Amino acid sequence: SDIFLDVQHAKVQFVKTPSSGRGVLPGKSPKSTPKEKSSISKSGQTVAKGASESQPSRWMEKLTQEKNNKLTKQQHLHQKIQKNVKEKPTAKSKDKRLQEYSEGAACGDIQLSIRSYLEACVFAGDIERAHRFLLSQHRVMSRRKHLNTGVYNIIMRVWAKKGTLNQIGRMFILLEEAGLKPNLGSYCTALECMGRNPNCSPKVITRCLSQMEEDGLSVDDLFSQCVFRQDERDMVLKAVHIVQPDYQPILNTNTNQCSSSLVKDFYTQRSDHQYPKLDFTQEKLQERFKHQLSIEQACTITIDSVEAAKPVTENMAKMRELLADQRAQWQKILLQALRESKMILANTNTKDYRLNLYPYLCVLEDREYVDIMIQSVASLPPSGESLKILASDLGNRVYTKYSVRQKHQNQMVEKLGNIYNGYTDLLAKDTKEYDILPREQWCKLETDQSSGPTLQGGETHWPYIVTLELGTYMVDMMVKNLKINSDILNPAFDRKLIPILYHMYTFRSTRQVGFIKPHPILTQMQQEAMETKLTFDSYVMPMLCPPVPWTSVKFGAYLLTPTKLMRTVEGATQHEVLLEKCQDLHAVLDSLNQLGNCAWRINKPLLDIIISIFNDRGSDKLDIPPPLSEAPKIPHFNAQDPTYTASEKAHMKREVINAKKKCSEMHSLRMDALYKLSIANHMRDEIFWFPHNMDFRGRTYPCPPYFNHLGSDVTRAVLVFAEGKPLGLKGLDWLKIHLVNLTGLKKRSSLDGRLEYANTIMEDVLDSADNPLNGKKWWMNADEPWQALSCCMELANAVRSPDPTQFISHFPVHQDGSCNGLQHYAALGRDVIGATSVNLMPCDVPQDVYSGVAQQVEEFRVRDAKSGLKIAQVLEGFISRKVVKQTVMTVVYGVTRYGGRLQIEKRLKEIEEFPKEHVWDASHYLVRMVFSGLKEMFTGTREIQDWLTESARLISKSGHTVEWVTPLGLPIIQPYHRTRNQVLKSTMQHINLQISHDTNERPDTVKQKNAFPPNFIHSLDSTHMMLTALHCYSAGLTFVSVHDCFWTHALTVDTMNKVCREQFVALHSQPILQELSNFLLLKYCTGLPFFFFSIYFIFTDRLLSPLFLGKIMPVCQSVRHLGPD
Repeated sequence: SDIFLDVQHAKVQFVKTPSSGRGVLPGKSPKSTPKEKSSISKSGQTVAKGASESQPSRWMEKLTQEKNNKLTKQQHLHQKIQKNVKEKPTAKSKDKRLQEYSEGAACGDIQLSIRSYLEACVFAGDIERAHRFLLSQHRVMSRRKHLNTGVYNIIMRVWAKKGTLNQIGRMFILLEEAGLKPNLGSYCTALECMGRNPNCSPKVITRCLSQMEEDGLSVDDLFSQCVFRQDERDMVLKAVHIVQPDYQPILNTNTNQCSSSLVKDFYTQRSDHQYPKLDFTQEKLQERFKHQLSIEQACTITIDSVEAAKPVTENMAKMRELLADQRAQWQKILLQALRESKMILANTNTKDYRLNLYPYLCVLEDREYVDIMIQSVASLPPSGESLKILASDLGNRVYTKYSVRQKHQNQMVEKLGNIYNGYTDLLAKDTKEYDILPREQWCKLETDQSSGPTLQGGETHWPYIVTLELGTYMVDMMVKNLKINSDILNPAFDRKLIPILYHMYTFRSTRQVGFIKPHPILTQMQQEAMETKLTFDSYVMPMLCPPVPWTSVKFGAYLLTPTKLMRTVEGATQHEVLLEKCQDLHAVLDSLNQLGNCAWRINKPLLDIIISIFNDRGSDKLDIPPPLSEAPKIPHFNAQDPTYTASEKAHMKREVINAKKKCSEMHSLRMDALYKLSIANHMRDEIFWFPHNMDFRGRTYPCPPYFNHLGSDVTRAVLVFAEGKPLGLKGLDWLKIHLVNLTGLKKRSSLDGRLEYANTIMEDVLDSADNPLNGKKWWMNADEPWQALSCCMELANAVRSPDPTQFISHFPVHQDGSCNGLQHYAALGRDVIGATSVNLMPCDVPQDVYSGVAQQVEEFRVRDAKSGLKIAQVLEGFISRKVVKQTVMTVVYGVTRYGGRLQIEKRLKEIEEFPKEHVWDASHYLVRMVFSGLKEMFTGTREIQDWLTESARLISKSGHTVEWVTPLGLPIIQPYHRTRNQVLKSTMQHINLQISHDTNERPDTVKQKNAFPPNFIHSLDSTHMMLTALHCYSAGLTFVSVHDCFWTHALTVDTMNKVCREQFVALHSQPILQELSNFLLLKYCTGLPFFFFSIYFIFTDRLLSPLFLGKIMPVCQSVRHLGPD
């Protein structure tokens, strides 16, 4: 039945419809004048037409539109100021405007919450709740302002599926009443509905298409920009074909253009490219896809723990049986509690239809929520977990399952399979050679198979506050309902039901934090059971097939699991907004795809050695954490015992705190190692892949969080390339040099010197490979012992082969940057002295900047010791490369003297012979000397850092966050704002959220200015890595990176080194600082006062160097009202 709507004076033309329920889309009144049409807001449109083809540079792409927006805002502000001058506001009107601003600031979050709420209702089939909620929001003006066209489209989509055009007509009436304009999504639902009605009049469809055209929208826009689900696209096309039988959508197939001059040749000149193939047949890759799909559909995977090898004792078997029985009971109890709580929630808020959790508790089966809760109990550490972290984890698990279910409901899985099967044609070894990239091939296949649902996104990501509230609700249910008999382990105790989880409070610094802690009985049962299974979310595991290539901001990596292209703080959306505006991310996406397409396998002999030590007693020296049985015993004492003095009690309390802290740390390290080794052991006979994404600076990371090649020495050691390549003429030498690099010795030796040293220690190398645990154990003294042992084994196999040049090696050889941040600064400032110390200039032997700084600091120390400075005398013989390395490395990334002092203090404490009473004074002295030494060695670095810092300070003081664009066109914004507190009220406790990324708050000036120099250098570093990745891929190399450390086969090290150097030169041949300066001036300096202030800062801060003079003079001459003088 039709739902009554309170609509008055709607300027909509109605057309009589047959009683069957068909209707005509309300169109524009024929009396409307062109003037009226032009005054209607076009909010919600997603038109991407009329883009200029000739663009001066990549920096200007973003700015053209932003300048227009800024001009409009300024005009509006000017009018507002004039109005305020005429009407002197009262205190009451000021408060009202302040309240309106605050409400407007939160509008974006509320819109997201409304969208996710409505979509959850629709997914759960509760259409009536969704419709009534939308009407309740629409009828009240204070709520209506939170709605946009997309919110109305959610309900229109539902009516389109039902074929009720009259309901869609009413939605269009509501849109006009709300002062909103229909967008492409709105017209899409109307046309879909018409397509579902077999007797729909062609006049109705023609009127709809005419209305679209009047609103500046085309049918081609609709097919290229709308996100379709199920058969929506086919229905829309069916409707269009009724009035335009010959129409075929024109889709944008241009996927290989890139505006950056750095990669223009890469995309346009491909005749010499040799894209690598995977060592799999097409059929095998398709089988692997099905296996991976089944894992992601399940959302979780259970694997064997590496502790499973231990013999099962009688007590272990008893504890396992007890736990299994308890979990079966807990499942029944939670299932009943969940159903009862849902019944209560379903009947609340029936009058005003406020947002509540009920729809979010209906998107999965009840048993799935219970399974998530039971799984979280099993993984809770003995020391407990913060309520906020635990709740967020639970909420995110529900969202992930919901997202996977949505893709099933939208019929995406079948289409994904068809496209992936075609995609394997590009990768498989038994197919023809292609001259296109993975992203281009996927886009082509999507275009060819355009019917059916759209693969790329469309779902609304739940706001952080929603996942947190849902998770808190589930934790509350667990705390209240999960209980155990108190005598389960000791029959002598009185039997009573006690909770297995406790909600308590603890202090983190000065803040009180809610904590969920397991009862000691549960902890004891879990520890004694030593269960042999571990359950993980599916995204934790490496992929069993090549990842889906990133083709847009919203699509790539896993098959079904939702993944963000850019990692952000929970709730931050500014990065995503920037990325969606950017039309040219091809080079960035292609580099991520190249990294993700590298296949890996496990070094099984080495893994077995590590597991044997792990299951014994661990080893601190080899970074294998010991079991909890090795933890210090927590002392027990009675605080009320009068025999203890006050000082003794204080001492005992400290001992207890330290023992508990040590146990907690040991448990964390042990579980981390257990997860990594168990995943590695599960994958021991598999070949697998790591999908990649990036942080907001463009630095790339593998998506699986525990086990990947960015991990520790242990994790890296057990990973080798799945594809093997012969060593060739120089591969054996590179293996030897790599081994010496891993030892940490010969840092100042040339490559020939390192190779000569490697040849002298071959006896130790072979002994390490043959008898790693019972021989001389030479490998254990290396800086990276496990990687060194792995290299020893590879070398032993190679030298013992009949022909080492033909030996097939899977081993990754690393080439690490020499203090990469200083390399970029030296290149930016054309600093010859600094460049020499970081190997940017030709030298007979490699330069080591850390040793150079240590040597300079030692010279300062000798000078001060002679003049009688006591601390300089105490430090004699203790200044080494290791002491200063971390501080030198991080100075370039913005470390302060305070942070540098802490780093040096830590290194000094590690030296057993150094007198502990002098650590404080020595660290203060050394950090001053390190900073002084760096200032002398890198003259241009500090000037550039100061310029970046002061620019960021001025920008943030003016109320803006710092933005820039990398040379590859990646837009970057610093998400540092003043912290605001938001309280999440729940029945358990009020959770205080400190939100530092809210774009409606003023920028945090201190963070903005301190972070700009290191973040800018990180963005250059990632750009260089991406350029190297792309050109290595076109040369047919296997290439992966750990930020500034590049990995490839021993055979191709020389080729990779050549590409690396060429791309570094190409990058710094660009006028990077000039373009940054131009971008900042255009974006932030809208008037001359700011411009003059910038010049004043440069001259008064004594930064008048040839570099800056060369930068500022052309800018001065380009300002319209200034002459060359």
